[in-house]
Formats: sequence, C-alpha cells, structure tokens
Amino acid sequence: QVQLVESGGGLVQAGGSLRLSCAASGRTFSSYAMGWFRQTQAKEREFVSAITWSGGSTYYADSVKGRFTISRDNAKNMVYLQMNSLKPEDTAVYYCAGNPGFYGNLDGDYSHWGQGTQVTVSS
Repeated sequence: QVQLVESGGGLVQAGGSLRLSCAASGRTFSSYAMGWFRQTQAKEREFVSAITWSGGSTYYADSVKGRFTISRDNAKNMVYLQMNSLKPEDTAVYYCAGNPGFYGNLDGDYSHWGQGTQVTVSS
C-alpha cells in the first residue's frame, strides 16, 4: 500500500515557476508508475504527466509539453513536477497518483491518490 502527499503548490504570477513534490510512503513505491493530474471546478480531472517506475520514460499532455518536467527519486520515495512558464489556465488543484506497474493517462488507471495541492497562476 502506498500513501501519497503533495506539497509545493501556491500562488505565482504568469510566467513564473513552481515545483510540486509528492512524498510516497510504502516499500513498493519504486515499482509504481506515477502520474500528475489536475482539476478545476469547471472541468473534470485531466492528465498532466506520468513517469514509469524506473523513470526511464515520461509522458505529457500537449498543454504542458515543453513547460513541465516530471521526475522521480526512488531512493527518497519522491516524485516531482517542475512547472515553468506558468499560465493562468494552469490554475487547478494538482493531484499525485500512483499505480503498480503500468502508467496511464486516465484517472481510472491509477489506484492511489493524494489529497491535492492548489496551484494558482495570476495574470
């Protein structure tokens, strides 16, 4: 069983950067594919990025490609989302998600979720 806790959200001006962190508990973390999703009140939760268990492959939604970078440190049980060139439309609650084995880009592909961290980008 893996528990996930996000941190690093906050208020930033457009064009700025934030780094989200996701701390995982549990000895099986290194075998989990990890993902980041986001949700606003107006939209359903949407895929942002994912990384395979080894960190060897990463995946991004078109809307964040080239601006966001996902990474992980299995020795520290951590996953990160570096967000650069932030836009007001990036404003959302960001969720960390984990799944033993394969990654996916649908929220149904993940079995473990954090509580979320708010990111607000002002124009």
